[in-house]
Amino acid sequence: MDFGKFKYESDMKAREARRNQANTVLKEIRFRLKIDPHDYGTKRGHVERFLKAGDKVKVMIMFRGREQSRPEMGIRLLQRLADDIAEFGFVESSPKQDGRNMTMVLGPTKKKADARSEQRKRSGDDTRPAVRRSQGAERAPSATDGTEWADAVAATEQAAAEQAAAAAAAEQATAGQATAGQAAVEQATAGQATAGQATVEQAARTAPRAAGGEASRPAGGAARPAASP
Repeated sequence: MDFGKFKYESDMKAREARRNQANTVLKEIRFRLKIDPHDYGTKRGHVERFLKAGDKVKVMIMFRGREQSRPEMGIRLLQRLADDIAEFGFVESSPKQDGRNMTMVLGPTKKKADARSEQRKRSGDDTRPAVRRSQGAERAPSATDGTEWADAVAATEQAAAEQAAAAAAAEQATAGQATAGQAAVEQATAGQATAGQATVEQAARTAPRAAGGEASRPAGGAARPAASP
């Protein structure tokens, strides 16, 4: 006997038992003796939902004032509710007066574990067709997939080529602007240097002339020669 296999099987059985284990909950819903038909339909729907889930329902009718002297009206209302939900539950505790209230307990026809298993199976059956359809769609590609793929690749390559051309044009424009700016700077520098050199040469030529004029001019204090008669 393989002890590991036995332990695994026992663990799986215990897990399944815990999974199917369900505690029945006692739900409670309240009525008034003079309840409106629409309100009655709404509360009856809640009772049906509780019974479908496998829970017990405690129905309570609350009497006010002189309504306490007409308990037969409450019994008729509870009997009507029991007849309406006979498909989903049964009367587990008959109506009984408890002070100003009258109560009745309804039990589900199906156990909570069975209701949960059915709900789980129903949800699984609802999701399987969608999964199968999606898998079928993935496994059966259309005949135009190859053409669409080729078109997409061509479009991507064309876009990449256009981007490369735009980048090259931008680089060329930047290089042209840099060359033009450098040429303008060099030309301005050369012009300034030429103008400065011409100014220096002109000043050098003017300086000897000025010195000769100063030497030939007589001093301010010396007397000029008298004019001849």
